[in-house]
Amino acid sequence: QVQLVESGGDLVQAGGSLRLSCAASGSISSINAMGWYRQVPGKRRELVAIITTAGSTNYADYVKGRFTISRDNAKSSVYLQMNSLKPEDTAVYYCYCNAKRRYVAADDYWGQGTQVTVSS
Repeated sequence: QVQLVESGGDLVQAGGSLRLSCAASGSISSINAMGWYRQVPGKRRELVAIITTAGSTNYADYVKGRFTISRDNAKSSVYLQMNSLKPEDTAVYYCYCNAKRRYVAADDYWGQGTQVTVSS
């Protein structure tokens, strides 16, 4: 199995910053893309940012210029630096990766989620 453990969610005031971290572990042969999604009650989970093994990134329009995704391949970890936070950024943030396990085709894996709450 592949486990993703997130940390860093918190309550912060509008305009503040947070840094989310996520580490992958388990019987992993290789990790392809890693990223962050978010979800609020009653809505679909949506992409926040994603990063490939080579470091190419893609961001949702509503976070461009405010959030930065990075990864440490040696630590199988991905990070999300969130600046200039807005109340509408309040959501549960989920870590994601596409990984290959030995003898198993690549598949998508998700963390349990970490709550980010931005107060106005």
